[in-house]
This record gives sequence, C-alpha cells and structure tokens, in this order.
Amino acid sequence: MSIFRRPDYTSDTTQFIDQLKAQHPQLEAEQRQGRSLLWEQQVDREVQQEFNKGRVQQKPYVYQTQA
Repeated sequence: MSIFRRPDYTSDTTQFIDQLKAQHPQLEAEQRQGRSLLWEQQVDREVQQEFNKGRVQQKPYVYQTQA
C-alpha cells in the first residue's frame, strides 16, 4: 500500500442512498416499475405516422397577427 494513498471517500449523499437501499431493499424494484409506466412503452409506428401526417406546420412567428 502506498503512503500517498488517501482513504476512500464517500459523500454524505452516497452514504444516505446506501443506507436507504439497505433499509428498503424493494425500493429499486419499485423505482423500475414506476419508470416503466411512463418511459418504457412500446411505440405503435403506424399510429405515430398518422399523427405526423396530421400535424399542421407552425408559422415562423406564432404571435404575429394576421394584417
């Protein structure tokens, strides 16, 4: 071991998260389940194409009045 080696440092936040995970082992599984509700959904490509066809192009300056 080197005499110049510093002791391993862990921040207060990391220590808190490690303690929280140790106290609640199901926490990570619940987080994954919650994330899958919003972010990991299958995209129907046909429906997405229909939405894209129905889009109306936005004007360059949306607040300009019709003169």
